[in-house]
Order: sequence, then structure tokens, then C-alpha cells
Amino acid sequence: MTEQRMTEQRDDTVLPFAVEALDMRGRIARLGPALDTILTRHAYPAPVARLLGEACALCVLLGTTLKEEGRFQLQTRTDGVVDLLVVDFDAPDRLRAFARFNAQKLAALEAGDREHLLGHGHLAFTVEQGGDNARYQGLAPVEAGSLEQAALSYFTQSEQIPSFVRLAVGQVVTPQGTQWRAGGLLAQFLPHSPERQRMADFPPGDAPEGHAAPEFVEDDAWTEARLLAATVEDHELLDPGLTSADLAWRLFNERGVTVFATRPVREACRCSDARVEEMLRNFTQDERDDMVHDGKITVTCEFCSTKRVYDPEDFKV
Repeated sequence: MTEQRMTEQRDDTVLPFAVEALDMRGRIARLGPALDTILTRHAYPAPVARLLGEACALCVLLGTTLKEEGRFQLQTRTDGVVDLLVVDFDAPDRLRAFARFNAQKLAALEAGDREHLLGHGHLAFTVEQGGDNARYQGLAPVEAGSLEQAALSYFTQSEQIPSFVRLAVGQVVTPQGTQWRAGGLLAQFLPHSPERQRMADFPPGDAPEGHAAPEFVEDDAWTEARLLAATVEDHELLDPGLTSADLAWRLFNERGVTVFATRPVREACRCSDARVEEMLRNFTQDERDDMVHDGKITVTCEFCSTKRVYDPEDFKV
């Protein structure tokens, strides 16, 4: 199949693509100003910023599969230095995120120690489609401090879809100064014939000693697709001068790649004066009294850091 070239916005987008010859579909995420706003607003230390940047890239790769409405949330809870990551994507394009970490433990952490930075725990994906559609949540273990591996575990165990995930985060120097960027690549094997979508079985826990597990033979098309996807370099995912369409072409042009319209992404919080005031009115009077400090109720959004100050008298009934 021939490639469809098109003019493309380079930053804050997700590009869907397909390689029909290999029964593969995928998405490329490129985050620039939206991510930089999220990370610099909180002045996260670099290791925390990189981890949250990876989570944002992974979230938009998956969240942009929603159409015009719905919410997708990525959340980790672990025993690591960064014990909580929360990334929300509100369709069609709004992204917000925050991280919680222990500053003392971070200072004591050795450089490059990603295992203890994220730690061990679980990764949760929550989808709310809106309307009468049920809320869905999928879980995957977080091990060895890797969001990529956690995402692969989710696709393998919950979705049973052979998948490849690569995430990259870094800083680039621009005329406006140093800025954070993130990129992500998701490739999945989706053949028309379900029996071709096979994966290696988990080792049987009750197999007799000395029992040889049956040899697993991966589909040739997926083997080729996975190896091609694995040639992507971090600097390519982060390069502001390289479009996602050109990257897809570089990776898969030998097999023919079709790129589709990009999905834009923007930083936007869902908090508002009305939402916060409604939340305060839903608390009991005793609960609101406990929130009063120096004669005022102060509410600060964890996502966008907007501080709102209220007179307690305005909420008394």
C-alpha cells in the first residue's frame, strides 16, 4: 500500500497509521508545549518530570482512540519514590497530569535508579465513554520501574494483543529556552484471522519437573513489524524538526505505510470556579470548618496549581 503524505502539525499530536501488509496498526505521539506547561508549572525535579512525561505520552497514545466524548485516565500506585502518577485525557483533546513524590527519598536515590523511582505496584487504565456506556478499568503490574513494560503486560494479559511500546522524554534547547518534549510509539498486531494473533502462554505452575514447554512460534508478519518498530530511536521521537508522518515513513516504508489525520492534544484542566464551589457545598459544615485557615478556605488544584480562596460565610446554610 502506498503511503499517504500530508501536511502535519508537529507538536502536541497523535498520528494513527497502518501497515496493512503486516496487519499492524499503530500511533505516534509527539508532545511539546502542552507537556512543557504541565512539567514546568510544578517545577518537578528532572527524574520525576521524565517519568510523568512518559505517562503523558502513553496516556495520549491510548486516550485519543476515544472519539468526541469520554475520559481516559492513567494512574500508577506504587511503593517507589514517585508513589502516584495521574494523567487525565478528556476527549477529544484535553490533557492534564500530576505526580506525587517523596523529596527526601528522591535526594537519596542514585542517579539512573529507575526501579526505585517508580517502584513496584500497579498501573490502572480507566475509560469512561459517557452516556449509557459502562465504566471500564484495566490493571497491570508495575515491575522494575518501567511504564513500557507495564503497558505491555496490560496488552498481553488483559487485551491479548501482541504490542510494542516505546516512550521517550527529554529536553531540547529552543530560542525560547529549554523545553520538555515527549514521544511515544505504539504498534499492535491486528490480523483479520484471530488464530494468527497468538502469543506465548504463561508457564504452567503445575507442570511436572523436567517438562518441556511447547515451542512458541510467533507470526512472521508480527515478528517483522515488531523488529521494524524497534528500530525507532529516542531522538527521533523527540526531534521537533521531524514530523510523525516522516517518522512512520522511515520506519515502515518498505512495507507501505498509510498515515491518517492527526489528533491534536492540548493542556487543559477540567477544574473551574463552579466545580470547586459545588464541591465545597457538598461537604458538611463541620468538614468545611476544618478547612478554614486564617479565616479563609483555600483550594489548590493538584493538576493546574490554580489557587482559589473563599470566605467560609458564603457556604453557611
